[in-house]
Amino acid sequence: MRIVILGPAGSGKSTLARRLGTMLDVPVICLDDIWQPDWGPSDVPGFRSLVRAAHAGEAWISDGNFAAVTFDIRLPRATLILWLECPRPASAWRAVVRVFNRDSGHRLRHLPRVLSFIWNFDRRNRPLIEKLRLEHAPNVRLIRLNSGVEVRAFLASAPRVLLEARQCGIE
Repeated sequence: MRIVILGPAGSGKSTLARRLGTMLDVPVICLDDIWQPDWGPSDVPGFRSLVRAAHAGEAWISDGNFAAVTFDIRLPRATLILWLECPRPASAWRAVVRVFNRDSGHRLRHLPRVLSFIWNFDRRNRPLIEKLRLEHAPNVRLIRLNSGVEVRAFLASAPRVLLEARQCGIE
């Protein structure tokens, strides 16, 4: 199983990826851990190489968007795409809270940029992500999870959903 998890910052992508990774015993690839905060446009080729190598395996869960520079690598190999929908205020709250978590790589100095990203996601990023998703993975099953209740229900049914995907020849 190769799962790509998409959604705005603060929507719960990393949390869901870790839970699924543990449940399925497959590696979790967090794009935010690969892309370094001090990198710029000249680092994109190296980033793409790291992403390509990380996604070479037969089973993984990939957490993050980076649509313009990674979808051509990740999405054609995906067997399932999970899109987390989350109200902007909830995403923003999560983004604020996580900068105070010592184990988090998120920093207070980046918070204004992250909050702007969240607030403008539907207008700026969603159209590009949807366009590139359809371009690179038109036949990959997409499940939209619109709330914490739906995420919990998906996790409870994940073994069945993934078994059905295998039986239908999706993997």
